[in-house]
Amino acid sequence: MAKTKDRISDRADNLRPYVERAVKDEEIRKNVRDAFDAAREIYTELMGPRGMVPLATRVASDEDIQDNLRRAVDDLRKAAGRLQGKQDHSGRNSFLLLVGVAIGILFNPVTGPATREWLKSLLGGGDEDFTYQGNNTGA
Repeated sequence: MAKTKDRISDRADNLRPYVERAVKDEEIRKNVRDAFDAAREIYTELMGPRGMVPLATRVASDEDIQDNLRRAVDDLRKAAGRLQGKQDHSGRNSFLLLVGVAIGILFNPVTGPATREWLKSLLGGGDEDFTYQGNNTGA
């Protein structure tokens, strides 16, 4: 019996940060509320004296219902992501993709040497040989 109590206690401890975040974070509550409202709109539009075939046909053909479904799913995804503490990494991912493409171009055996030479002339100011001359003031 003690093992069951320990497992329940461990699971409760694991859930505590999520519950606290859900209670304290206004944006999570807003996303869940918006998803619930969208789902309620869908439900009120669909329910009535209809059978399953007309209901499925209406869902497949009615763009308002599809938009509400998309909105509900999107709001629930936002709430779930925020609840789990996930952050948007699209900027970081785009930067890493750009760096990967640049490295691929620079070190490609076919295009690499010409690209590096072009980049060197662009950054170095032409075909001049560059030599570093330190400050010879004797300081």
